[in-house]
Amino acid sequence: MSLLPERHYPSVTEIVTSARALAAQQPWLCSLEQVGVSRAGRPLHLLSLGHAERAVLVVAGAHANEPTGGSTLLALAERVLHERQLRADTSWHFLLCADPDGASLHVTPAPRTLLDYHRGFFRPAGPEQPEWSPSVLPPDRLPPETRALTRVIDELRPYLQATLHGTDLGGSWVQLTKDVPGLAEPFAKSAAELHIPVETGASDAAGWPASGPGVHVMPEPGSDAPYPSMPDDARHSTWYHAHRYGGLTAVVEVPMWASDLVDDPAPHPAPAAAMRQLARRLLRHSLEVEGVLTEALPRLPGPDGPLLRATKWALELVPGLAGDWAHHPPADTTMAYVGSVDAFGRRLPLRAAAMLLRVLQETDDRAAPHLEHLVASWSESFAERFRARWVPLEHQVEHQSRTVVAAARHARDYAE
Repeated sequence: MSLLPERHYPSVTEIVTSARALAAQQPWLCSLEQVGVSRAGRPLHLLSLGHAERAVLVVAGAHANEPTGGSTLLALAERVLHERQLRADTSWHFLLCADPDGASLHVTPAPRTLLDYHRGFFRPAGPEQPEWSPSVLPPDRLPPETRALTRVIDELRPYLQATLHGTDLGGSWVQLTKDVPGLAEPFAKSAAELHIPVETGASDAAGWPASGPGVHVMPEPGSDAPYPSMPDDARHSTWYHAHRYGGLTAVVEVPMWASDLVDDPAPHPAPAAAMRQLARRLLRHSLEVEGVLTEALPRLPGPDGPLLRATKWALELVPGLAGDWAHHPPADTTMAYVGSVDAFGRRLPLRAAAMLLRVLQETDDRAAPHLEHLVASWSESFAERFRARWVPLEHQVEHQSRTVVAAARHARDYAE
């Protein structure tokens, strides 16, 4: 019997229940332990399979709005349990959800449209994200989820940390903190078999070297950041914590909805003009949301809750990011990269609007209907522009699982 619930993304409770059942079935091989608590007191659980010293750590739920990872984690645990060779000389450890507080606020377990997805959207402000907080906070202010994750890394010293991420609309790509030779081929093969486009110009990896289509290697610490205005830098995140033990991190991204507009490697004919246009639209849409926020803010009860903090944080990113796009476009800009930036430019104000809408609906604020119209129209135009097509959940999970297993195999061979 599969651990995967059908037709929906499992809740944290469902993931923990499935992991507990697996550990109970084979207690000589599996264990489930609590490794920390969230800011709100929710437990953080680690499922371990095998006893070998060499370890792989898989992290799900680092971003509340990227739900595929929970399903993938359960599928990987089943696969490791049933494929003895995967655990012959390697133990596997699964952090079931890095941010259970965030997961409790993102409430779209079975979205059928982008509007469904955004009606229950939540993604915390950067300082409250477990993996990102070290890049924007001093060590003495890190949230307990971050401290729990780094403790697990310190104890396991994994040669590979695989963190399961995703995007609402686009393609699949991998971000590596060190190159893993040989990974690009199985990654591309899996994506092709499952009809998932490879995001060859992901804006998250702007300016990074690529070891193959959609497989990006993060620059060394100290090199120039692609977007100078952004406050968070991946090279200061928990992704690099495994480096102190000779390990590396693979960030595996899969889309909920696919778009074939993000995998075109052809040069863009007029990149500077296109980037300026996208920057202007980003500013315009964000100003619409800011206008609603400014008008409604005096009527909202304080203090700010997580939805409002996240809204404000997202909007604060916009002026600098728009400036980066307008004045610092990367060299050799491709059609895929401009498509990825186009998607991100639609995504950021839409997410801010969606979270603010939830705040306004809770208080039945008079500004809610206007904002609801914006969220609906922006969701629809986003889907139409990119010809969004749903990726079956089983394909999202299978591709992410395959990529993690391939990364574990190739990283192990390379380390040896």
